Amino acid sequence: MFKSALIISLFLVAIAVARAADESQAEITKYRNEIKPDGSYNWEFGTSNGIDARESGVGGVQATGSVKYSAPDGTPIQLEYTADENGYRPTGAHLPTPPPIPDYILKALAYIEAHPFKRIQLKK
Repeated sequence: MFKSALIISLFLVAIAVARAADESQAEITKYRNEIKPDGSYNWEFGTSNGIDARESGVGGVQATGSVKYSAPDGTPIQLEYTADENGYRPTGAHLPTPPPIPDYILKALAYIEAHPFKRIQLKK
């Protein structure tokens, strides 16, 4: 009796985990899309599995937005971004960051800035 109860319990847990991992049944819970004659726009959507996204901007010129969702391991992910003439600039705690610039490089750059190269004219 104990073995069959254990097997049934494990089977039910496996079904629950499989169902939780299956996001193909997610539904759209929020949707808004607005396009204006001047080329500016706003959109946002949300889903039943916790995805939330929004963006606003001017078509082909600039955009700002954000996306929130949970990673497969359950970690909450929040990404904010801007795209304009300076390129795409995402920000988020989950993104890797570059290592700090070593002191000897900073000192070398300061020296170069303080002692600019003087062009010389060669005699003809």
